[in-house]
Amino acid sequence: MEKIIENKNDIQSNFLSTAKADISPSKWAMFKKSFRKNWDLYLLVSPVIAYFIIFHYVPMYGIQIAFKDFIATKGIWGSEWVGFKHFQRFFDSYYFWRLIKNTLGIGVYTLAVSFPVPIILALMLNEVKNVKFKKFVQTVIYAPHFLSTVVVVGMLVLFLKSDGLINQLITLVGGTPIEFMTEPAWFKSLYVFSDVWQTMGWSSIIYLAALTAVDHSQHEAAMIDGASRLQRIWHINIPAIMPTIVILFILNAGSVMSVGFEKVFLMQNTLNMSTSDVISTFVYRAGIQEAQYSFSAAVGLFNSVINFIMLVMVNFIAKKINNTSLW
Repeated sequence: MEKIIENKNDIQSNFLSTAKADISPSKWAMFKKSFRKNWDLYLLVSPVIAYFIIFHYVPMYGIQIAFKDFIATKGIWGSEWVGFKHFQRFFDSYYFWRLIKNTLGIGVYTLAVSFPVPIILALMLNEVKNVKFKKFVQTVIYAPHFLSTVVVVGMLVLFLKSDGLINQLITLVGGTPIEFMTEPAWFKSLYVFSDVWQTMGWSSIIYLAALTAVDHSQHEAAMIDGASRLQRIWHINIPAIMPTIVILFILNAGSVMSVGFEKVFLMQNTLNMSTSDVISTFVYRAGIQEAQYSFSAAVGLFNSVINFIMLVMVNFIAKKINNTSLW
């Protein structure tokens, strides 16, 4: 009798395991099934995947030169391994804290000013009822995005030079002309607010798209209850786009140390170097102009690691506070 019960239990367990295996196919089988069903979507995204693999992941092979005394004739593998020598040299250098201060200062300043402006702009545009006026405003504020960095810096120089339009207006009202482009104290503000002017319209598109998903019946119910326009924006629109805000904030915080090289380099001169010298421009000078490839690679790798740490930290905090995160 006991053997019959044992055999019965074995048969049941085998049946359940077989059924479970049939119900839960392997991940590879699921991927193949999905690929056959959505091959056109995979084909559509394949150029993006190829771009990141070729230009972002494959070059990681060269990171090891940060730990070597790289000599071009010997190649990466033939160069001598020196460990953290170049990192130590950077940490002990007299310009280390200046670079960190300037890079972090511009990055945080940009995040604090540039990030909320597109949100406010999107909320304001969403309340505009005149379609023609709304399209006109959108066209005007989107246009600067398509200007190259060289053109934007050229406009800054043209308007803010000693005999430029702004200084002429200052002189006209009895003021003293200001050397905006050479005064170190003005560099960060010029960089950040010109960036706001150039990017705020384009950056607001994603928030406008998120606002289209807001159910209009919520606004109708709030209006019946006597809610003002500001109250409806605060209690309906902002909570609706909050997940989008959090995700974009995490991404922006993760690149706070990646201050754009082109604009800083074009605005930089010997007189404002004390506030304009950042890690990206320093890497350019050390790597391209002075051919210190290993040292510049070590500095760049240090910058990337700091960005990665900040991304993980901000993502963790956002997940704890708002339950919204990248992963």
